[in-house]
Amino acid sequence: MTTQQTSLLSGLKGQRVAISAGAGGIGLAISKLLYAHGSRVALFDVSDSALDAARRDMPDALVTKADVSSDEEVEAFFVAIGESFGGLDALINNAGIAGPTGGVEHIFPSDWRRCVEIGLTGQFLCTHFAVPRIKAAGGGAIVNMSSAAGRHGYAYRTPYSAAKFGVIGFTQSLAKELGPHNIRVNAILPGIVAGARMEGVIRDRAAEVGIGYDEMERRYLERISMRRMVTPEDVAETVAFLLSNAGRNISGQSIGVDGNVETL
Repeated sequence: MTTQQTSLLSGLKGQRVAISAGAGGIGLAISKLLYAHGSRVALFDVSDSALDAARRDMPDALVTKADVSSDEEVEAFFVAIGESFGGLDALINNAGIAGPTGGVEHIFPSDWRRCVEIGLTGQFLCTHFAVPRIKAAGGGAIVNMSSAAGRHGYAYRTPYSAAKFGVIGFTQSLAKELGPHNIRVNAILPGIVAGARMEGVIRDRAAEVGIGYDEMERRYLERISMRRMVTPEDVAETVAFLLSNAGRNISGQSIGVDGNVETL
């Protein structure tokens, strides 16, 4: 075989891929990279402005407004995929929110429920509607977005950490259940991802413990072996690898893309 024939990212062209929260942050980086490699991308999100930008950047993609916590809207999204693409080969469960920052006694139960609903139950909903279509295609891949917080306890971020730990259990259970159907399932655990969302987390955590933003950021970086944040593109490249032919025998894994977060 030639080098071109054995490209690490071969197999992406023509794949029909569904991406939740695919119009911003990590989701947008995934959408753009797969689109650039010739995948048929279908994404949904809740921000009108982000969706409009995604339509401009990826004119051949299926771009829809939907809330991952709505059974009806998620089901409608997957029905639209069937009508537009004729099937589905892969699902990227990317939707999630940062959730509240605070001591457990100060977190409102409603905020807890919302964080878990978006970050964990939303993955179940998308998978529930996606799996029959991926089975019908003869197999494929599911990538669930967890976090370094799904590996380490995370003080003052208990709803987020609990949801992300749940994603790991969901992933490992699905890998066993769906492997016989030629569907591989993995989780990606991003670390400290550069961007506005992480800036808000650092700011809120700094206020909670009574220190300045710069000091809190220094403490975060000090706990990363490589002493740097990762980018949405770093995560997107790992997703592309898992969906490619190179990832055809990788399943049931929790893969950190984090510069080795030692603790949170």
